[in-house]
Amino acid sequence: MQVVEKVNEGLSRVLEVTVTRDQLTQKLDAKIAEIAPKMNIKGFRPGKVPQAHVRKMYGKDLMGEIIQETLNDTTQKAMEQASIRPASQPELTPVGDFEKVMTGDADLAYQIAVEMMPVFTPIEPGSVELTRPVYEPSEEDIDEQLKQIVAGNKQYEAKKGKSPKAADGDKLIIDFVGKIGDEAFAGGTAEGAELVIGSGMFIPGFEEQLIGAKKGDVKTLEVTFPEDYGAKELAGKAATFETTVQDVLSPKEGEADDELAKSLGLESLEALKGIIKSQVAQQYGQASRFKMKRQLLDILDEKHDFELPKRMLDAEFQGIWQQVEQDRAAGQLADEDKNKSEQELKDEYMKIAERRVRLGLVLAEIGTRQNVQVTDQEVTQAILQEARNYPGQERQVFDFYRNNPAAAAQIRAPIYEEKVCDLIFTQAKVTDQAVSKDELLKEEDEA
Repeated sequence: MQVVEKVNEGLSRVLEVTVTRDQLTQKLDAKIAEIAPKMNIKGFRPGKVPQAHVRKMYGKDLMGEIIQETLNDTTQKAMEQASIRPASQPELTPVGDFEKVMTGDADLAYQIAVEMMPVFTPIEPGSVELTRPVYEPSEEDIDEQLKQIVAGNKQYEAKKGKSPKAADGDKLIIDFVGKIGDEAFAGGTAEGAELVIGSGMFIPGFEEQLIGAKKGDVKTLEVTFPEDYGAKELAGKAATFETTVQDVLSPKEGEADDELAKSLGLESLEALKGIIKSQVAQQYGQASRFKMKRQLLDILDEKHDFELPKRMLDAEFQGIWQQVEQDRAAGQLADEDKNKSEQELKDEYMKIAERRVRLGLVLAEIGTRQNVQVTDQEVTQAILQEARNYPGQERQVFDFYRNNPAAAAQIRAPIYEEKVCDLIFTQAKVTDQAVSKDELLKEEDEA
């Protein structure tokens, strides 16, 4: 194999590789000698097929296989010999008459056009200085979360009064039979159903007709199913519901006490407060880490300046721009972008693409030097977590990632990034700074 560098411009390299026809012929002879004794061809005894006959009948096909194997092998070796770390899949272009190569009458010559990864020395993690915003959860924070839990576990009691009537917010216990015309329809009958007036749980018009109802009332409710109703056989149709009110309950003021905790499976109110405090602290810890990571990415972006692989950059920009065009078509473009020209938008989003590619390369280089690894178990756990977002389709989602290496790589990449950031955090000079809750939770755009 002979390798000659034809182009050396920035990150672009073009190598010309030549493999002599004698080398190809030797491989063909070895292949024929290997398979001829195993062949069973009509007119010849098993294992006695002459190599010349095999060459005549299958020589061109075998040479095609040899050339493909040679291209794979020599392409890798040529890039290693030239110390090229490819940033994208290399492009191979034949040189000369390829038909003559197939017949063994010419050398195999081809060019490898490849974009290489930039060579740079990343910043030492130990030299990074970061400020970690810190906010300690207060009793008020815990009480606020506790109030939300109380509100979310609303209790009801029998409505008081001489003849209490249902009002907005009350819970009714009802029996009903739904009919289209005179015929009851499937799924339209229930006994002891709970309905909170104003919750919007039933189809439009149903709840409103029960305002003023009393325990023991029997009412015929007239409604029309929405045109986009899930059951097509009912969509857009008028229906009646013969409804019996079994009970009228009114909401009662909830209390944060041991009974509430026990209803949630805990021993006491103190145990509930402990869990809330832990969850709130975790929430603030995540917000703190997010802001510190943003600081880190800003520093890494500022401290590194090197040429970016064009194809990698173009792919990143196209992904961003596709989303911009979808947002624009849906009328969801950000307010600050609505009055900008297309060129202004492209320039701005190209800078974002450049930042993302640069940071990806820097984090990858630091991770490589620090021997950061993502285990198969970590990837599997992440895929399982993703699958849980699709109830009933978990197996299909899991199989999709398992059978698609590119999709699995998209799961692995953010895990790797987070592990590299965590490593830098452990080695960097980190100073804690107390901040207010509003400062900590203030949202920032992430590029």
